[in-house]
Amino acid sequence: MDHVDCIVAGAGAIGLAIARETARRGMDTLILEAENAIGTGISSRNSEVIHAGIHYPAGSLKARLCVAGREMLYRYCQERAVPHARCGKLIVATDAEQEPVLASILANASACGAGDLTPLTAAEARRLEPKLRCTAALLSPATGIIDSHALMLALLGDAEEHGAALSLNTRIVCGRIEGGRIVLDTVDSTSGERFEIATTRFINAAGLGATALAGSLDGLDARFVPRLRFAKGNYFSVAGRAPFSRLVYPVPEAGGLGVHLTLDLDGVARFGPDVEWTKTLDYRVDPARGERFYDQIRKYWPDLADGSLQPAYSGIRPKLSGPGEANADFIVQDAAVHGVEALVNLFGIESPGLTSSLAIADHVAKRLAPKAG
Repeated sequence: MDHVDCIVAGAGAIGLAIARETARRGMDTLILEAENAIGTGISSRNSEVIHAGIHYPAGSLKARLCVAGREMLYRYCQERAVPHARCGKLIVATDAEQEPVLASILANASACGAGDLTPLTAAEARRLEPKLRCTAALLSPATGIIDSHALMLALLGDAEEHGAALSLNTRIVCGRIEGGRIVLDTVDSTSGERFEIATTRFINAAGLGATALAGSLDGLDARFVPRLRFAKGNYFSVAGRAPFSRLVYPVPEAGGLGVHLTLDLDGVARFGPDVEWTKTLDYRVDPARGERFYDQIRKYWPDLADGSLQPAYSGIRPKLSGPGEANADFIVQDAAVHGVEALVNLFGIESPGLTSSLAIADHVAKRLAPKAG
């Protein structure tokens, strides 16, 4: 049986960032990915926004890791020439009843250490974005956008430079905890060949598959495996160029941050995500859902033309909270919780996971057992 010092399950942004960090700290690291390429799940199906860290409960993992992670990420992008832009964001109230929400966002941002927001009147907001309609706004200068695939390629390159290896098409069937190590039963999805591999440290960063993977580990008490819910977010793009240079977010709604306007690095606008609770990993976008977008978008961009929206893509968020429930925090679960020294499980790593990826990696690495020998 082969033995590796550290195995990371999942080659999305989180798994790759963790593998980079463990390899940099001298651990012999292997990344196992079930798909035939890196970042095919959550990491490639999102808004590609670098979040400022303003919406999360003060003191939560989401708030702390997002605020720390955004600055780590900006520095990393500059050092590694990862395409990105610190373009800024406007959070807008579109009627007087929403304006107190802006005040609460401002207070929460300050409590989270992300207090660089600037309140704007409607006229001040329109001077920045002339086509915008609002009654008041907050300007977040720390918000940005990033090429998530370029980020993942850079993370993988760094990890491999420090000795990590990537094994694609490798699905973990199950595992067992024995004698201070974890033995994984894996299958090569191309050949069907099965093999076992043991590790001193196992980090479960499998995203949408994290709870199923944790549940397959013999020796991990089932009460430490939370229920996961899938929240699908559909995105629509607009024909032509939208007349905005910053991201535009309405005040938050239940389950998400509302149908917002984001830009890619070419300046093309896309709108979303909405919130569609689902039980399957179906990424098809129903064109009919776009009809619901028009009214929401026109609250802040009244000039949106009929028929200009077209289906773009969708993503699915691994949520630990369901419809009508308060958004749950990230779970980074180590031996202090479940008692298994070799294991760290990551559950519910949705937004702002991409922004927080480097901070999450540092957080996880500090919780691993000291290197054997």
